[in-house]
Amino acid sequence: MKTYDLSELALRNLRESSLRNSLTTIGISVGVASLVAMLSLGIGLQKLATRHLAKSGLFDTVVVTSRRDPRGFSRDDEQRSTASAAESRTLDEPARQEIERLPDVLEAYPDIRFITELNYQDKPHLTMVSGIPDSARSNDAFTGIPGSFFSSETAPEVILQKSFALELLGKTPPPGQEDDIPVNELAKPLLGRELTMRYAQRVSAPSTTGDPAVAKSSASSAPTQPSSDEGYSVISREQKLKVVGISDLDPDSMRGAARARVFLPLRLAQDLRVMQPSDVRDSMRGFSKQPSYSTISVRVKNPKQVEAVEQAIKKLGFNTFSILDATRSLRQFFAVLDLFLGIFGSLALTVASIGIVNTLVMAILERRREIGIMKAIGASDSDVKKLFFAEAGAMGLLGGVVGVALGWAIGHIINLGTNIYLKRQALPPETFWSVPWWLVGAAIVFAFIVSLVSGLYPAARAARLDPVQALRYE
Repeated sequence: MKTYDLSELALRNLRESSLRNSLTTIGISVGVASLVAMLSLGIGLQKLATRHLAKSGLFDTVVVTSRRDPRGFSRDDEQRSTASAAESRTLDEPARQEIERLPDVLEAYPDIRFITELNYQDKPHLTMVSGIPDSARSNDAFTGIPGSFFSSETAPEVILQKSFALELLGKTPPPGQEDDIPVNELAKPLLGRELTMRYAQRVSAPSTTGDPAVAKSSASSAPTQPSSDEGYSVISREQKLKVVGISDLDPDSMRGAARARVFLPLRLAQDLRVMQPSDVRDSMRGFSKQPSYSTISVRVKNPKQVEAVEQAIKKLGFNTFSILDATRSLRQFFAVLDLFLGIFGSLALTVASIGIVNTLVMAILERRREIGIMKAIGASDSDVKKLFFAEAGAMGLLGGVVGVALGWAIGHIINLGTNIYLKRQALPPETFWSVPWWLVGAAIVFAFIVSLVSGLYPAARAARLDPVQALRYE
């Protein structure tokens, strides 16, 4: 039997029992819609998590630490390293510049943070201060904040974290109720106000010539060093800072204990030359007197290159950590979630396949005489099977297309309703649903294959009919 004749005959048979075949096709559509809805939810949630990680500035960032620092020392690096920690390189400015010149590295900046005192309205407040680069203006924590980001990389300005703004205003809400206070309410009395920061500045002192008082201070504040190194002194300084923004989110939420609540432009923090714990540690060990860093953050041009950049930095003699190391379990979770959502979504399609079997079996009983005539005039068992396969495939293909459209519509309706709820809660809109093209194609093909499998038994049963008995059937 020719393909054209087979297709025409199959469509004619489907039109004759239009109500029953339509209900079966609707069942397939509902099954495909549930499958698409479930999987698109899992894909959407995964993309949502990835988007927030990317906006946080951590998804494409590698944190570099020195192997001299026991806090950044890992057991795996210890086993791979041929040098002891004491012989490892110092994480200083030349090392930062070398890392920044690596392929696929966008920028490498030091993590400058220190605990200091800030005075507001003649009241001292002790807190952690951190310098952030200009690229952080696209960070999720600083997007759409009351006020603005820093006007320049050296501007004497600060952005306050919400918890510190509450402290400055003397507001102490009960635990767990901090989010009930709108950040705009805190911004009104603080934006444009001035803070005074008191800090300890590290000043290089000449070895022989220069101010004798400074030289004396240098000798008393640092241990004896090799003759090639210069000494340094520590001087108390003050810096006036203007409040330009209040951040509701915590950009340091991934750092653990050493979380800052006040943020300065990174270039300004570098120019202040604040005394760092690493300066004291390195001076006691007799290391170079140029500034060294506890950690350096390396931004990669493409998140796909993070692993390659990590390996290149490790070859330079440093330890590394990236959010990709911590998200391996997260990616595994989403893989398992997608698997279970796909299984539950396929249950409805399985029920629909039973409907296909029932429809085609009923068609055999109604068309026994027709099948007998076909076989009597020369149709083979294979032709009969192809006919029933064509009918099952047509229902599956049509049901798959309608089901994908239905699943897409369900996803957008739920996404719209969720965003309306978020808007009423004064939260930004989000996209929780994602239907990629590969899911559309896979769902239609899957529905088609399930329909063909469901037609196996009816097709085999129709092919086994005896034409003589079939022609006698009334």
